[in-house]
Amino acid sequence: MGTPQRRIIGLVSAVLALALIIAGCTISRRDRSTNVLPTPAAGTASWRDCGDVARQVAGRKPANVTYECATITVPRDWAAAAGSSGTFDIALLRARASGQRDRIGSLVVNPGGPGASGISTAVYLSVGLPVDVTRRFDIVGFDPRGVGRSSQVKCMSDADLDASFAYEPDPVSQAAFDGAVALTRKSGADCAAKYGDTLRLFSTEQAARDMEAVRTAVGDPKITYLGYSYGTLLGATYAQLFPQQIRAFVLDGAVDPTQSFVEGSESQAKGFERAFTNLTDWCRTSAGQCPIAPDARAALVEALANARANPVKGKDGREATTGWVFTAVVASLYTQSRWSDLTTAIADLKKGDADGVFELADGYAERDSSGHYSNLFDANAAVNCADTDETITVDQVRALQSEWRAKYPLFGAPSAIGLLTCAQWPGKRDPYPTGPATGAPPIVVVGTTGDPATPYEQTAKLADMLGVGVVLTWDGEGHTAYPETRCINQAVNAYLLTIKPPAANTTCPAS
Repeated sequence: MGTPQRRIIGLVSAVLALALIIAGCTISRRDRSTNVLPTPAAGTASWRDCGDVARQVAGRKPANVTYECATITVPRDWAAAAGSSGTFDIALLRARASGQRDRIGSLVVNPGGPGASGISTAVYLSVGLPVDVTRRFDIVGFDPRGVGRSSQVKCMSDADLDASFAYEPDPVSQAAFDGAVALTRKSGADCAAKYGDTLRLFSTEQAARDMEAVRTAVGDPKITYLGYSYGTLLGATYAQLFPQQIRAFVLDGAVDPTQSFVEGSESQAKGFERAFTNLTDWCRTSAGQCPIAPDARAALVEALANARANPVKGKDGREATTGWVFTAVVASLYTQSRWSDLTTAIADLKKGDADGVFELADGYAERDSSGHYSNLFDANAAVNCADTDETITVDQVRALQSEWRAKYPLFGAPSAIGLLTCAQWPGKRDPYPTGPATGAPPIVVVGTTGDPATPYEQTAKLADMLGVGVVLTWDGEGHTAYPETRCINQAVNAYLLTIKPPAANTTCPAS
């Protein structure tokens, strides 16, 4: 779920925000595993100390962890003749606990997006994952092609992104709809002018082939992988291409690769609508923590109407338009821990204070205090649109806007408007494969019943498509499940350490 002009599959949940709370944890001894791999041979990648990167990401360098970085080069187009397409740089970070022993190998991680940084994720997870895992694995993150510190896509100006996020999420009049179309068309045209035919090369299949180069760089004979959200799609694509190279895969926040782009957008509309209904129910029973109780939905509808008529100004002079308010809502639904932040922000907005709205929205948009954006949404658009060859017209988007508004009153129309990006995206496409991972070992596919961004219904569909998927369910709220509770941790940790999956269809309680 994203801005009116962009669809985002989702980012990893509260584990990243909360990881540094346990930065001072100590490493203790664990029983030996029989599945121990040798330390990578020297020369597989040129690693250098990069504690400074950890400081940039986390604000301080976490204790008891060493950080090393490397850059590898990969072909721009893996299908082209060797050396004919040029190269992209792929940036890696490796985190190793100072008390590590009985090392199994590397745990390669991806946080989703597409467009989110695997390097930042590795820093957070180096102290956010259970100690049972960090003392047996290096935590390795990479920024996929197009993202962050790797060869990146950056073609949308800060001003255009501000306009996009601020724009009406459900433009009802034809003039307002035409404005959304124009904003989206400009973004695509700017990206085409800068990158041309290269845009198709930021596809998920190309990135999955880069993952095989990452495996080689870290020196593991087989890869152990933890992918969140869109990272499950990236992992599923790798599993189809390189099934024999898999040691253990955890795919958390499952994306169904077999659904069409339109079906995926409608699925998100349904997921976010359900998540907000759950928030509304929570408000009704937790009035002391919810300042807009008893009817949070009515309070949000009123806030959006007021933002249309008379938006409140924030400290930096921006107006908290319906677009910004809606973005704050989307941001808060990724983890239940932010529900109270959203309800407080809506209550404060009614009092003339927009700070809470902008704090939530800016964090989601990766907009800093100077008004500068990361390239998250540039990469998000490039990858999503390269991945689909589905044809949809602007007129069809307009029709879906009305249809989905009736089915999902808050989130349906904005999800339809999000289709405008790929409806007008220039250049060729490079869809990912959708089939079984024949020859792969069991792959654990984790789903959360209250997940807004990757609705739970997709979990079994991904597992079934792969043919080797084992479903693990968390009966909780928010986007992704590991490492949220003891039950989930025990099941995933045991699989990562011993490659024995949990029993099929294991369900963990909310707490």
